[in-house]
Amino acid sequence: MQPMPPAAFYILFALADGEKHGYAIMQDTLKLSEGRFRMGPATLYTNIQRLLEAEWIKEVEGDGDTPSDSRRRYYRLRKPGKTALEQELERMRRVLARAEALSLA
Repeated sequence: MQPMPPAAFYILFALADGEKHGYAIMQDTLKLSEGRFRMGPATLYTNIQRLLEAEWIKEVEGDGDTPSDSRRRYYRLRKPGKTALEQELERMRRVLARAEALSLA
């Protein structure tokens, strides 16, 4: 299994705890990566489009509490996306276990 591209991984990871709009996904990516992975709008929306086409995420209606919220697009993780995220996390666990066995971690 090939590693998942970082942008796709962090988008799925950010959506694991609920639906979000693009800016919130970018902010969560910074938090989840401890500031080590910074994603700009072009990378974000190119990857969102790919994940939508793969049916790993879907666009949903936001809460629309404020006028600016009604223009935002919100995204939610779908079952195939959750499965892909879980598989990537398991791949990472196996890599870490191998590194620990070699006293590298």
